[in-house]
Amino acid sequence: MDKTLPDLATAVAGIDDGMTVMIGGFGGSGAPIELIHALIDRFVATGHPRDLTVVNNNAGNGHVGLAALIEAGMVRKLICSFPRSADPVVFTEAYRAGTIELELVPQGTLAERIRAGGAGIPAFYTPTSFGTDLAQGKPVAEFEGRSYVQERWLKADVALVKAHLGDRLGNLSYRMAGRNFNPLMCMAAARTIVQVSQLVEPGGIDPEAVVTPGIFVQGVVEVPNPAQEEDLNRAGAVYPEAAA
Repeated sequence: MDKTLPDLATAVAGIDDGMTVMIGGFGGSGAPIELIHALIDRFVATGHPRDLTVVNNNAGNGHVGLAALIEAGMVRKLICSFPRSADPVVFTEAYRAGTIELELVPQGTLAERIRAGGAGIPAFYTPTSFGTDLAQGKPVAEFEGRSYVQERWLKADVALVKAHLGDRLGNLSYRMAGRNFNPLMCMAAARTIVQVSQLVEPGGIDPEAVVTPGIFVQGVVEVPNPAQEEDLNRAGAVYPEAAA
């Protein structure tokens, strides 16, 4: 039952070519920067994984985190709701060059598609996007005089998540806005790997404060004092440093 992992390299070792990877975070809030960078390190060393489909709210900022993952050429497709952010140059250039595919999903719909994947609901209806290009080719039904678009669940092979507190059984608690998409992604992935700022023994988290039960988590690695995407970008950081 002990789900702790010895290091970041071990945590990302099972991610293979072509997998769908959900990455938590709302911009930099709740983004597992160290796990993402460990995945880039593995790619630099081995050439794998590549051709990933990544599910994230954003498309990355600057040259760290998700943006660095895209810049390394590891991402084939991005499913997100907000590809235009403070400094989206990496994604923008890749998209214009035709090296990355984009599936644009309204933010609430993205959250609900992930939640549906975790709840075992293959499809649902929403009024969002009806009559727009995003609804083209999707089934439409009328309920109580209003048109709704059918959306399909989103599931993943792996979720990379950041939490504030975690215990050895995988129970998690988040800090403020860092919660965002992370709990939903834990439920929607076949394997969830979490970096926690503080690892405690079972019982060290008040049961009333547990947001993600350990049943949804397969691996936990402690990362004290994790990096914040916005701080890295203000400092002009580039990952990996050799790419600077």
